[in-house]
Amino acid sequence: MSDDRVRGFPAFGAAGRFARSWWGRAWVRAMEDTALDLRQLKKGRRYAAAGLVGSITVSPGRIAAVVDDADGGPYRTQLELAELSEADWTRFFDRVASRAGHLAALLDRDMPHDLVEAAADAGVDLLPGIGDLEPECDCPGWELPCRHAAALSFQASWLLDADPFVLLLMRGKGEREIREELESRTAPREPEFAAADRTPGELPDLTRFRPSGAPSIPAAPGVPAEAFALLAANASGRAQALLAGQPWPGRRHDAVRLAADFPAAAGRLGEGSGFERAVAAWRWGGPDGLEVSETPWTPPKAVLAAARAALADVTEEEPRFERNHCTVGQVQLRLDRRGRWHPYRLEGDVWWPAGAPESDPGLLLG
Repeated sequence: MSDDRVRGFPAFGAAGRFARSWWGRAWVRAMEDTALDLRQLKKGRRYAAAGLVGSITVSPGRIAAVVDDADGGPYRTQLELAELSEADWTRFFDRVASRAGHLAALLDRDMPHDLVEAAADAGVDLLPGIGDLEPECDCPGWELPCRHAAALSFQASWLLDADPFVLLLMRGKGEREIREELESRTAPREPEFAAADRTPGELPDLTRFRPSGAPSIPAAPGVPAEAFALLAANASGRAQALLAGQPWPGRRHDAVRLAADFPAAAGRLGEGSGFERAVAAWRWGGPDGLEVSETPWTPPKAVLAAARAALADVTEEEPRFERNHCTVGQVQLRLDRRGRWHPYRLEGDVWWPAGAPESDPGLLLG
């Protein structure tokens, strides 16, 4: 067993705050949706903010602490969450290792929506749902959760904000073994046999090969002709990615790309404003546009300082930076990992992709 299977965290002390990350809020929502007495949740939030929760210990399937109470205690409190099976972990590792963006985000202490969705597609639920968090406390209260377990759960969401590996530890594996497993899956593999007596002939030069175009396929009963064109184009894209040694994106990314390339088929590939925003992000910025639409990350401080200096030349309004997001009035710029800024405009209370990316953020405010 890895020696990082048990982690201890010092008490937060008084700190009135809410979960900031989407996965931290999902944790809180799972507890709130299960609760039978909302008064206990309100008391638990007050206890968490007042710093009545002691140091927290996280281990596979369990998060525990001692919670103080003016009416008695302290009380030993814990929350239990089912560990993933080894088969579940194998499917999770396969999904994360198959996409460099997922791996980079996780190691940067991010948990992108599409990583969780990809795991769910493989039958692995990372985040708890209704009834998945099982509270236990030695207080005399009968509520589930009691105010002490609720306080612990709120503070647990703060831990998750800073480090999603806390959630993965509760699901059964520590950060070190997760890193080692992912590194072993992404490292170059040695050939399984010597090539001395099995030297293949030279491959033809494929660098100049280009498909001659989608074949003309008549419609089949109940299947429109454009569906065949979409499938042929998708197969061509997969083939070219394999020739270039590029990883193929997950199912959702594939659907977004196809919807962007074939607007007539968009309705059959996905629905909802979230999918529409993803398609718009792909049309403006391709895979990088989709990633900055859904996955925040932390750029180097020097990069943000250069952006601040560039914006000072074109606007008197003070820009607000939050990780790779820079907001100036009704415009938000999002930095991708290749150093380009993608513009967004506020529509209602939602930021929508609004143009092609630029390396100089000042050009997007001119």
